[in-house]
Amino acid sequence: MEQILVYSDSLSWGIIPNTRERLSFEKRWPGIFEESLNSKNKKVRVIENCLNGRRTVWSDPFKNGRKASNDLAQAIEINSPLKLVLLMLGTNDFQCTHDNNAWLSAQGTIKLINIIKGAPIEPSMPVPEIMVIAPPKIMLPKGYIANKFKNAEARCINLANELEIAAKENCTYFFDANEVIEASSVDGIHLDEEEHKVLGDAIATAVLSSEIF
Repeated sequence: MEQILVYSDSLSWGIIPNTRERLSFEKRWPGIFEESLNSKNKKVRVIENCLNGRRTVWSDPFKNGRKASNDLAQAIEINSPLKLVLLMLGTNDFQCTHDNNAWLSAQGTIKLINIIKGAPIEPSMPVPEIMVIAPPKIMLPKGYIANKFKNAEARCINLANELEIAAKENCTYFFDANEVIEASSVDGIHLDEEEHKVLGDAIATAVLSSEIF
């Protein structure tokens, strides 16, 4: 059985838009992804490391532990051996506490790619393959997160393109979630239940069509 790590934020944690509730594992995309692969005789175990508010390389001034570059290497070490790391971050780089653009966020993802490649795993264990997943672009933020993501829909423009360039230049796989889903109309950030289903199946298809397995 191969192990796959999903390293992400609230979009993968499964928060229900405009609530503090969470979808169950079988309804959020990592669970759907796992079931889709297993149903095609690819025996995998999906490990979720998804934290609400996680940024690539920036800290949250109000909550501890949201800077991915601080703990990613240990997450790889803890969960090794890993066949694949699915890295879907960037949305929270555009919170109002950061004056970032798409290029800057993608540079954060490049740092994370290098951290994965250089993680202190045991010598006999493989360096995992990496798939960078561009999150759906931010729509007009609504509800209780509107102030937190004020003007994020403008600052995140071209994130998918910048992440695709970053993935190509750093020899990783790439998948653009915008090709199959969009952010919820409820809050403009997160995913509705149906979007989780579509995304999980689509990523499984992308992984199966790659040379990873």
